[in-house]
Amino acid sequence: MAFLIKSMLPANPLKGMMGGEEKAEEAAPKDPAAAAGMTREEYEEYQKQVVEEKMERDSEFLHKKAERATLRVCLRDKYRLPKSEQDENMLDMAGDDVDVPEELLKMVDEDATEEEEKDSILGQMQNLQNMDMDQIKEKASATLAEVKTKAEEKCSIM
Repeated sequence: MAFLIKSMLPANPLKGMMGGEEKAEEAAPKDPAAAAGMTREEYEEYQKQVVEEKMERDSEFLHKKAERATLRVCLRDKYRLPKSEQDENMLDMAGDDVDVPEELLKMVDEDATEEEEKDSILGQMQNLQNMDMDQIKEKASATLAEVKTKAEEKCSIM
């Protein structure tokens, strides 16, 4: 019911009575410079400055994306992962002037040295020192007993 009433009545019944509708349209300036409260030259200069700032932000953003892509490519090479075409395309777009940031290189180098230490013989020896030998003996004897029982079940000679 309310829908019918709303559809029959105008949205603003006083709008037609005031007659100010035409004046509001005429009062609105057609020139964007006047709307912003500037002269035409100031407005053009402002627009040029806005465009330059946007271009600068976009170039910085692309540079950061290229740096990240470079780092991902380095990590993929290091861990022998498949290459990404998206990263390759990003590097092609950025050109040769992209280097990985020093902070990120330090992080990667630290990870590499830690992994090398773990992979070395001394790193393995330290891991052996940290192990509980009694626990290892218990696991080994339990595994041996389990294998022996399974073998007895399957083999009629034993």
